[in-house]
Amino acid sequence: MQAWILACAAIPDKQFSTSGTTVPSTMRASIQTVGIIGSGPAGATLASLLAWKGLDVTLFDDGRRPDLIVGESLVPAIVPVLRKLGLEERAAAFSLRKPGVTFTFSPDEQVAFSFQTLAGSPLPPYAYNVPRPAFDRLLDGRADELGVKRARAGAKIERTDGDGLRLSEETLSQAPWLGGRQPDLLVDATGRCRLFARALRIPAETGPRKDVAYFAHYEGFDDPQPRGQVIIGRLARGWCWRIPLRDRLSVGVVTNKEAAAELGGTPAERLEAAIRRDPLLAHAGRDRRRLTGVVTYSNYQLVSERGHGPGWVAAGDAFGFVDPMLSPGMWLALHSAELLAEHLEDLPAYSRRMRRLIKAWMGLIEYFYDGRIFAMYQTGMAFKQKYPGRIAEGIHEFFNHRVACMASGLTTTSRFGRALLRFMSRPAGLRTDPASLAIR
Repeated sequence: MQAWILACAAIPDKQFSTSGTTVPSTMRASIQTVGIIGSGPAGATLASLLAWKGLDVTLFDDGRRPDLIVGESLVPAIVPVLRKLGLEERAAAFSLRKPGVTFTFSPDEQVAFSFQTLAGSPLPPYAYNVPRPAFDRLLDGRADELGVKRARAGAKIERTDGDGLRLSEETLSQAPWLGGRQPDLLVDATGRCRLFARALRIPAETGPRKDVAYFAHYEGFDDPQPRGQVIIGRLARGWCWRIPLRDRLSVGVVTNKEAAAELGGTPAERLEAAIRRDPLLAHAGRDRRRLTGVVTYSNYQLVSERGHGPGWVAAGDAFGFVDPMLSPGMWLALHSAELLAEHLEDLPAYSRRMRRLIKAWMGLIEYFYDGRIFAMYQTGMAFKQKYPGRIAEGIHEFFNHRVACMASGLTTTSRFGRALLRFMSRPAGLRTDPASLAIR
């Protein structure tokens, strides 16, 4: 029998009014009590959705959480989830509206994607850049408002016969309202700790990249334009992000571990060296002052080979995480909560949909890493210059719209969108070698 301990975070905020919301119908009777381990975005969102449906939900976590967390830049697909929870206005009050993303793949070339191309679609033509502590507290507080019970302690789990899991007696004693009974379903929302997968020794499928990221908050950087625009830059080895928040800028660099070791001995030295070595970053941050410590993240592109079992299921990053490129992580976390709430009685269907989503995002991101998206852009611009007019402009706008739709979360899994990218990347490669634009 093995016990595993996780510390996650929860700081309740009970100021939100529940007026104006519509309560969905209750679920079938087979699952009535749910224990969620981890109160990050996936766990808190799932707790809210299940409590909304009439289930008895208990969150287990001890309230500890780091000050800096990746996932500050959201995609438009997350806004409908915030609206479902009744939280968009409150999130907007402390966030910065994000109009789109600009990719700089050389000092003289960049491609800007505007979410305005989503106008008229089911998604709004914007997203948000959020300070994670405040955003996480908002989601967590909504669970409290909806009556979710909370055990403020790290949860211990024990392996039972086969692939089953249960809460330890010590953990059950922290939730006396359960009367010593195990919940009908346990949910792993522990993020990259992957509590259940580790307890059951479930292997994970890893992606091709073995990167490490260093990031911190700064003041004194040039403000990206238009206001709120996220900047993704191609470095000599790796890539970087600039995410504008209301009173500061989140700056991060992502590179392989071998290249990182050449930048310095500490995370702070490595981040500073990466900024100095890149002309665009160095110029934009010539008056920079770091406001926080430097945080390190690694182990991207990892998906558990199994996301559910008898009486348990994984949500959010505990199921799988993709990559910070294109910022899908937070939406995948919240959307996994949506999918699980919809498929609570059919965990295999939930797992299939999650795996399909993660694979689709990995496939899209690979177009940026291997340079094909930039080769397509260069080919398109050359076509516009050689054959100016409505046809060339229409093709350019269509391409930007399709990529923006996929990167927003609207059509990421679309067969048409993925087939279109494959089709367009072939002639693009005849003019520009994608490998020359790849992110190494």
